[in-house]
Amino acid sequence: MSEVETVAVPDFAKGAVNLASARLGARGLYTTDEFFAPLSRMLKDDPAVFLPGEYDENGKWMDGWESRRKRVPGHDWAVIRLAMAGHIHGFDIDTSHFTGNYPPHCSIEACFMEDGDPTDESDWTEILPKHPLGPGAHHFVELADKTKVWTHLRLHIYPDGGVARLRVYGSAHVDWSKIPTDKEIDLAYIFNGAKSLAWSDAHYGHPDLILNSGRGINMGDGWETARRRGPGHDWAIIRLGHSGLIDRIVIDTAHFKGNFPDGAEIRGISLPGHSDYFTPEEIAAAESWPELLPRQKLKADHIHEYKSEVQTIGPVTHVRLAMFPDGGISRLRLFGHKA
Repeated sequence: MSEVETVAVPDFAKGAVNLASARLGARGLYTTDEFFAPLSRMLKDDPAVFLPGEYDENGKWMDGWESRRKRVPGHDWAVIRLAMAGHIHGFDIDTSHFTGNYPPHCSIEACFMEDGDPTDESDWTEILPKHPLGPGAHHFVELADKTKVWTHLRLHIYPDGGVARLRVYGSAHVDWSKIPTDKEIDLAYIFNGAKSLAWSDAHYGHPDLILNSGRGINMGDGWETARRRGPGHDWAIIRLGHSGLIDRIVIDTAHFKGNFPDGAEIRGISLPGHSDYFTPEEIAAAESWPELLPRQKLKADHIHEYKSEVQTIGPVTHVRLAMFPDGGISRLRLFGHKA
């Protein structure tokens, strides 16, 4: 079961991208101490787990970042490179399973680097002042200023302890004014601001994965639904990075061999200014959006490219990708020009 299904997230996190997602490319660069558990675990995409009988050479195995008990003055901290330059809406500082070893407080600084990573001379800005933390809980904190663009974070914990997960909810930053209208661009690329907003099922893999870079590395690197045992089909509604005219589509079923969908179709619509929340009525209405790509037969482990099949329906801000009846898709590319 996914974290979204078990934890009620606040409005600022709905429709947002986790800029600290390891799956999308976020990385831990430095930490003062990771004696009990490495910094990399704190950026994992899956919910934190607790393994009661699991120990390693340093002690209890914990699913997160955990420093040793500090016996000298000071506190621990870590530097994180975000998956993409972005606007930060807020955080979830998750101390799940850290009950007697959580840090009582934390604070967060940020910086923007045009290229490379921070050095000792880099300027940091505090964006979350010292904030209290409790044991085994999600701590959601919304930022008042969501306009600035950041590439790196420095998480301070006071004085030591463990954080299971750090979620950095926000949106990718793309300066669309610098992108000419005659330049072809993937409007469904997550680094261009695309985001999955609603879906029928994500049992084995989140729809955001189909918006990621490159080809899928394995069957877990894509959107895969459970086996459908009743009528209907699976679907996902995706907000594009920018309103655009789509003229070329790629659907990649890499690694999906015995579980690829039999077919797929794409519908699109222009909904400028729409919130990232779709009501049940709007979700039902999406089945009748204009047809961008009529239903196509799919193959196993194959890159399907469509051009002549793509319908001219004008500018599009959202699409509905439907798979029939279920299965897995590795990547979706919607190439076009900004409108």
